[in-house]
Amino acid sequence: QVQLVESGGGLVQAGGSLRLSCAASGRTFSGYVVGWFRQAPGKEREFVARIGWTGITYYGDSVKGRFTISRDNAKSTVYLQMNSLKPEDTAVYYCAARVTGIATTIPLKYDYWGQGTEVTVSS
Repeated sequence: QVQLVESGGGLVQAGGSLRLSCAASGRTFSGYVVGWFRQAPGKEREFVARIGWTGITYYGDSVKGRFTISRDNAKSTVYLQMNSLKPEDTAVYYCAARVTGIATTIPLKYDYWGQGTEVTVSS
């Protein structure tokens, strides 16, 4: 069993920055693929970024160049640095872990999910 806890959300003005954290516990963390997803009201869950156990990263088109995903295996934590935030980035952000299998952008392929942290970007 894996527990994921997100933190770092909040209210920020457009153009500002936030750093989200996803702390994992329960099993060996370093071998997981970890992804960040977001869901705005009335919309489907959207892939944001992922990082593999080797550190290879991949980003959704809407955040490429603005967001950076990183991991600290010693702390069992994955981060999402969000810069140049836009009102359309407003959503609940979730981290998810895929224990086995290749990295993917498909939410259903992830095994464990956190409870989410809310990000609101004002214009």
